[in-house]
Amino acid sequence: MIKTPLCELLGIEYPIFQGGMAWISDGKLAAAVSNGGGLGIISAMNANAQYLKEQIDLARSLTDRPFGVNIMLMSPFAAEVAELAAKEHVAVVTTGAGNPSKFMPMWLEAGVKVVPVVASVAMAKLVTKAGASAIIAEGGESGGHVGDLTTMVLVPQVCDATDLPVLAAGGIADGRGIAAAFQLGAVGVQVGTRFLVANECGVHPNYKKKVLKANDIATMVTGKRLGHPVRQIKNQFAKDFFKAEYSQISDEELEELGRGALYRAAVEGDEKTGDFLAGQIAGMVNKEQPAAEIISEMFSEAEEVLKGAAKWVR
Repeated sequence: MIKTPLCELLGIEYPIFQGGMAWISDGKLAAAVSNGGGLGIISAMNANAQYLKEQIDLARSLTDRPFGVNIMLMSPFAAEVAELAAKEHVAVVTTGAGNPSKFMPMWLEAGVKVVPVVASVAMAKLVTKAGASAIIAEGGESGGHVGDLTTMVLVPQVCDATDLPVLAAGGIADGRGIAAAFQLGAVGVQVGTRFLVANECGVHPNYKKKVLKANDIATMVTGKRLGHPVRQIKNQFAKDFFKAEYSQISDEELEELGRGALYRAAVEGDEKTGDFLAGQIAGMVNKEQPAAEIISEMFSEAEEVLKGAAKWVR
């Protein structure tokens, strides 16, 4: 059985977070992951506090185990959902797409453990000083908003830069990925793309089909021109957006092209104009399973890999 300091810190069985994926990571999926021994995460995405409260209540009706909320700091509702997370005393807040420092005193006063997602050593140092409980170092292999550094490069540098527990994210979908993360110095992992095909995930079936059919070169990154690049599965929308990104249209027009595209993918299943965010690891995701089975399978695999980790050492 794999146990790390992250398990003790958060009261979870396995050192794994489910990623906060907009229009996907709802209260039902978060509860299923928490019931499976990990830490389920509800995505606050671009929604308001009312939506988040509904999802928190749903999760609490389905599990008595800890779960968290992911707050995207670029959201126009970031301040109100940040306040709600404190008011509801959720176990954990993870953050992305920005600097969470201005909200951290409020969360810490409410007893919420803050675990920011970072894509650089500088941000890891900043959130360490601000009082974070742990850090998620996310490489550019991941789906959704991405940075430039790969997981292999980023994780050990973040581990060297902080004394906090570090979770590795980006490119992890099986036990080999978990074992590799531990060897890089992490004490846990965050996984998004594989949970897209969990039985309890309510994303549109077309989305799941795209992940299950993906191969090693199925994803691409767009949005670098706008300063917030995202990784998605290649389709007509992604190709059209990429082409427009290098045309003469204004940034405002480019932003408008992407508006609502994730909703069209995740909720409506629109295969042409939807934006199917997923990580490069999608090519290794090939079956639907209950969330609890995904977790137990990954960690059983990791144990076997780690037991054989010294076979080349003489």
